[in-house]
Amino acid sequence: MANHLIAEKSPYLQQHAHNPVDWYPWGDEAFDKARREDKPIFLSIGYSTCHWCHVMERESFENDAIAEMINRSFVPVKVDREERPDVDRIYMTYVQAATGSGGWPMSVFLTPDLKPFFGGTYFPPDNRYGRPGFPTLLERIASAWREQRAEIIETSGKVISQLKSISDPASTGGIADKTTLDSTFQYFRRTFDTTHGGFGDAPKFPRPVVFNFLFRYYVRTQRTEALQMSLDTLRAMAAGGMHDQLGGGFHRYSVDERWFVPHFEKMLYDQAQLAISYLEAYQITHNTLYAGIARSTLDYVLRDMTHPDGGFYSAEDADSVIDPANPKEKGEGAFYIWTANELEQVLGRQVYDLFAAHYGVEKDGNVDQDPHGEFTGKNLLYLRQVPDPSVADQLQKARAQLLEVRSKRVRPHLDDKILTSWNALMISAFAKAAQILENDPHYLAAAQRATSFILTRMYDPATTLLQRRFREGEAAIPGFLDDYAFLIAALLDLYEADFDPAHLETALALAAKMRELFEDPQAGAFFTTAGQDSSLVLRMKDDYDGAEPSGNSVALLDLLRLAHLTDRDEYRQAAVRTLDALMPKMSSQPVAVPQMLVGLDYSLAPKREVVIAGDPQAEPTRALLNELRSRFLPYTVTLLIDSDMTREKLARIFPAAGIMRQLDEQSTAYVCENYSCRLPTTEVAKFAELLQ
Repeated sequence: MANHLIAEKSPYLQQHAHNPVDWYPWGDEAFDKARREDKPIFLSIGYSTCHWCHVMERESFENDAIAEMINRSFVPVKVDREERPDVDRIYMTYVQAATGSGGWPMSVFLTPDLKPFFGGTYFPPDNRYGRPGFPTLLERIASAWREQRAEIIETSGKVISQLKSISDPASTGGIADKTTLDSTFQYFRRTFDTTHGGFGDAPKFPRPVVFNFLFRYYVRTQRTEALQMSLDTLRAMAAGGMHDQLGGGFHRYSVDERWFVPHFEKMLYDQAQLAISYLEAYQITHNTLYAGIARSTLDYVLRDMTHPDGGFYSAEDADSVIDPANPKEKGEGAFYIWTANELEQVLGRQVYDLFAAHYGVEKDGNVDQDPHGEFTGKNLLYLRQVPDPSVADQLQKARAQLLEVRSKRVRPHLDDKILTSWNALMISAFAKAAQILENDPHYLAAAQRATSFILTRMYDPATTLLQRRFREGEAAIPGFLDDYAFLIAALLDLYEADFDPAHLETALALAAKMRELFEDPQAGAFFTTAGQDSSLVLRMKDDYDGAEPSGNSVALLDLLRLAHLTDRDEYRQAAVRTLDALMPKMSSQPVAVPQMLVGLDYSLAPKREVVIAGDPQAEPTRALLNELRSRFLPYTVTLLIDSDMTREKLARIFPAAGIMRQLDEQSTAYVCENYSCRLPTTEVAKFAELLQ
């Protein structure tokens, strides 16, 4: 029998639509039932590619006896955290404050008016290690609700007050300035793993916002250590099992300190941000190793995570079918691991020996510590030694053979919903690749198609409103701050790839709507939600740069870039208010907000404007663009004028563009600093001098 999730579009909710638990989606039907029957709500939050979410489902939510306990005493509600990050953020803040940690699946018990009073993450189906199992917990909470309801309601009210103080701290504190950037660099310097790369101990998560900060700190200070820590980490990640050595792309994180054994899910936001990190590393160093990793990551997304019409899917699962004859039996990473015999059968003895030497293959498996027995006798591929150029072609052919064989296995579950914010991150990655990888039209087309997908199916140009999620023909859920902020950034990046002024016009329209819906005009910065959903017990300002940058960090950088691009005081003042509001966080916990520090760095840096007049398809113009794009210039905005019509459009955005023309009908570059322009040039060598 189906429960109340059966009509939902979310792949995660669909996974639970046939549980014996009588799940409801987040909404009035569930809330009314809780109030009518005077029952607490059991809120379970996760996502479709979450390994431990699957475990708790198998152990508890598919268990008839446990389901009966839930249905009898609670109103069970399921939430997809990727569709509803607003709901997830509120209750994750509670769980982290109450328990000291968080994660998914997240399990929270709420009063009928949606105030939390008990929470945690994964609970086992029986009593273990001196901790109560899930059935015991359900009995205790149901009993407490019957016998201590007044105390629970009083306590939950106090919890909300405490959460408000946590989520919206007063705008007082120290001043964040250049010294804040210096002290943050010193923190990463102290925590850097000089042996394996990365920062801190296992488990190790890729956190591209740290690379964003360190690369820009290197530009600001020329401290080569900031650059080297990033490059060492990027190389170590690319060599490890966390990197899919055959198919490209990166898994979610490494459970060990050497990037070897991954948690196997693949998230779109990781591919997007890491591709940008490798692209920027290539732009700084011109080492083709980084360009190659960026390409393989982008190619993976195009091959396996792209909708036929251009949008990008959300994730691939960590778990996959072990034996096609028994499709219900799944194991983490089963799609990616190999026995030595399998590899030898595909490659033949001679090539196998070469491949095994380079990719760490052992006859009896290469995972030493395997507490769950998932990898016994199996091999995770990692780059044990850098290939000699003389065997590079052989290894490439071997990887292609193995990828072809692997493609015939049962693929991990694909979460095929399309999210605006994550798609925007991926659009930025493809747009930057189109610029940095020698104007690759393949990647530019991918960025343009995905942008068209979002703007035609998830955006209303008449109201300038965005929807967050698209799946099976339906766009739904009003966009959050990160949807608007990330898409504005993507449009600015795409403009600098194809120079279509329409991208700037849409970015400006979205910026106006973002400020209208989310900006706090009194205290500064931005709320995560528009404040129109009465079911949310808190209106929060997200400011943590974790696996994804926070909406506030990206919105800050959007305002700074738009102020730079347009020289309009409205954006400059909004950026100043946002900086002032975020100052306490940057000064007190700078390592929690490295992307916010990128905005601070941008605000402090000298600005440069480059305007190129000429046909973008003409070789002289392309030569000027290639010279520009071969350099990492994080404080530069670029415009291109290819006609009188374009000049008129751009002059409405960047007034100085109205007087910038070609010299002697030749492609011409103007280099300006803080709107003061040097003499224009038609010579690439002179242009290079001006960019120094």
